[in-house]
Amino acid sequence: MGSPGSGKSTFARRLSDITGIPVVSLDALFWKPGWVESDRNEFRERVADAARQPRWIMDGNYSSHLVELRRDASDTVIWFDLPRSTCMLGILMRVATSYGRVRMEMAEGCPERVNPEFLRYVWTFREQQRPQLLAYFEQMRPDQSLVCFTDRSQADRYLRDVAPPALTVGAH
Repeated sequence: MGSPGSGKSTFARRLSDITGIPVVSLDALFWKPGWVESDRNEFRERVADAARQPRWIMDGNYSSHLVELRRDASDTVIWFDLPRSTCMLGILMRVATSYGRVRMEMAEGCPERVNPEFLRYVWTFREQQRPQLLAYFEQMRPDQSLVCFTDRSQADRYLRDVAPPALTVGAH
């Protein structure tokens, strides 16, 4: 979870590569071709189906839609609490490298684009969305873990620590 542009999707793919746990992209479940939003109940059912799988890495937020469903089904929540400047740069780099193409974590028919409303969402994420995320985390059970990254190097270290010895660089 965290702001768009924070590195959530890249991290989820890398964690999946290391662990073999499949990634569920909430963006791919939510959006329909042409950037059409799914019906709230339809989206909830898609996420419920994904959460019933034995193991998953769920990439995305959508906390206003799925608060209890995701929180109750997870054992660990990974939160990217990165500065606005890092996230905005991440979005700008993503647009520059993917413009007009559908990224692997997006729904078909939803190519990367410049969207002023989305940029405003990222710009105000810490002020507007972060308090909701903090409230979400406060409701976690004692048996659940919260991992928080405040910069991308922490995420990279986490992945190195999780990687089995055979997958680490220089391992023989």
